[in-house]
Amino acid sequence: MSEFHSKIKTIEWQKTPEGGCSVMVDQTKIPHSFEYVEIKTIKEMYDAIKTMIVRGAPAIGIAGAHGCALLALELLEKYREENALEFIKELFEGFEYLNSSRPTAVNLSWAIQKQKEVVEYYKNVPGMTLKKLAENLIENAIKLENEDIEINKKIGDFGAEIIPKGAGILTHCNAGALATVGYGTALGVVRSAFAKDNTIQVFADETRPRGQGAKITTFELVKDGIPVTLLTDGMCSYFMKNKMIDVVVVGADRIAANGDTANKIGTSTVAITAKYYGVPFYVAAPKSTIDLSIKSGDDIVIELRDEEEVTIINGKRICAEGVKVINPSFDVTDNSLIAGIITEEGIFKPEELKEKLQK
Repeated sequence: MSEFHSKIKTIEWQKTPEGGCSVMVDQTKIPHSFEYVEIKTIKEMYDAIKTMIVRGAPAIGIAGAHGCALLALELLEKYREENALEFIKELFEGFEYLNSSRPTAVNLSWAIQKQKEVVEYYKNVPGMTLKKLAENLIENAIKLENEDIEINKKIGDFGAEIIPKGAGILTHCNAGALATVGYGTALGVVRSAFAKDNTIQVFADETRPRGQGAKITTFELVKDGIPVTLLTDGMCSYFMKNKMIDVVVVGADRIAANGDTANKIGTSTVAITAKYYGVPFYVAAPKSTIDLSIKSGDDIVIELRDEEEVTIINGKRICAEGVKVINPSFDVTDNSLIAGIITEEGIFKPEELKEKLQK
């Protein structure tokens, strides 16, 4: 296992006399400040996910698990033991509400389902109290949180094997420590590779319209002392043509059974360009991001976000009033463009996923 450790912990359950709260980095403040916020209710968690205080598919998943536990703590103040069925009914309704906060990243629904399974298992256990049920949800959330870092380190170590010595690595959006609990998927590969070879360097796309590459990827790589060069989104062809990019590694928000991959808008453009110039394009993601229930990327729901993300920068409008805007947050990269999908169980070709990772 790699000895490299990120200095960032993105989200963590904090125990309190009342039961606990979720503590997370407010990613809307980066790079200007690095601040933690406490999330104490399911409504606050819904808003944190929706407004991208927390972002990145694995981190959103853990936030979802935390949110389920927070709701259970809230409902303890409302229901007595004899109202257990009403408690569970409202709990499950809250789970669905939380799941609607962002539709594309499958990790959110995956983590909420894990919490639902806890409720289903314990609800008929003799002597189980509502308080104990809430405690079990908290413990499961903490378990998922701790597992995330270990999963990402495994992804990083598998991925490091395909990184050439002294490589230029292009990444799009942020799939680093701040997109997970604390190590990263695509940047987990970078971190593990850097631990073996400190001559590698990263090229980070700015990733308009929200600029996660410019604001977040460069922030955490500089913080960890890993060389990084910032590119605007239209520059990848120039750098590939001039042989400055040896490999592309990106994260994912949902991967279909055939390997089609949804990631931040612009990823597909990078993949098409990489294919043209013969640059291998890899996706790094945990198994929880792979949705074997959908056949292809055509079945992935793409989130559409507010047009002001495109038209407003630093509080100022950058285009004429009345212009039309369509703002999809993600696009789908066709499986034919992907050299391999790097998971905690190894690297697989897109067509191998269903056979080798069938649950």
